[in-house]
Amino acid sequence: MTIPASFNGFRIHNDANGYRSGIEQVSLDDLAPGEVVIRTAYSSVNFKDALAGTGQGKILRKFPLVGGIDAAGHVVASTDPRYKEGDAVLVTGCGLSETRDGGYGEYARLEAQWVIPLPAGLSLRESMILGTAGFTAALALYRMKDNRQVPELGPLAVTGATGGVGSLAIDIFSRAGFEVHAVSGKSEQAGYLKAIGASEVLGRDALATTRPMESARFGGGLDNVGGAMLASLLAQTAPYGNVASAGLAATADLPTTVMPFIIRGVSLVGVASAGTARDIREAVWQHLATDWKPRHLDRICTREIGLAQLPDVFATMLTGGSFGRTLVTL
Repeated sequence: MTIPASFNGFRIHNDANGYRSGIEQVSLDDLAPGEVVIRTAYSSVNFKDALAGTGQGKILRKFPLVGGIDAAGHVVASTDPRYKEGDAVLVTGCGLSETRDGGYGEYARLEAQWVIPLPAGLSLRESMILGTAGFTAALALYRMKDNRQVPELGPLAVTGATGGVGSLAIDIFSRAGFEVHAVSGKSEQAGYLKAIGASEVLGRDALATTRPMESARFGGGLDNVGGAMLASLLAQTAPYGNVASAGLAATADLPTTVMPFIIRGVSLVGVASAGTARDIREAVWQHLATDWKPRHLDRICTREIGLAQLPDVFATMLTGGSFGRTLVTL
């Protein structure tokens, strides 16, 4: 396939003219080096993308770059023998929109070591409804199960439940056989949360405590919020349960004590999706295409946009209006 001399990309700059982003014409020569070139079919919008696109977070470590930490499409050129023209592939994280040009372009050039063949059981569209958010939620479950998390310990709580990671975690955890309790400040979305797999929907105040330990209420959970919410979840987790930390929507602080760890053996598990080793990455995507595949992807995908709508979505996300997943179609 012939790659055009120039194509659309949503590019981020930070120079003497200030921090700015928008659609512009880019060429293959403008992109970071890599062994695999794809024609991008889909990307997605994650909280990290909103921070990068607006400059409200120090995400990019070089400029200019095409944004987008997720990409999925078909190979159009490859110098790596593992990939041939026409192969359907995906990449999430792995330096995209940090040190390398990302998925918000009609074409992307990628490092072969991070390119994952699209697993049987997933379409390209489904893979980007999942994207980094779904991979993060599944990686949390992978790490918790690796540390002996089982449904018999009790329900898993998911905080920040209406966001992308939270919504997908509810669906993934329930598909994997766990009871899930959604924690959200958006009580009007209780019907949505139950429809995607939550057996109970709790308000934020339901977890509130200033005590270092409370009665064990959950087998563990996934926290996307940080701060007092994470501390409260730790304080209410059953012996030898796991709490995965995947976000800081409220704060990066953690006002807790060692008591849940040394009295109940609770584990606080970190989830860093961007640099996950390839063997784990492949295993998690295989789960997402089979036994952990969410049942409600079309319901969780609440918006489908083009590159031009990215700034509006970023603004909504950064003001707490994030709901479900936003798919970017190229």
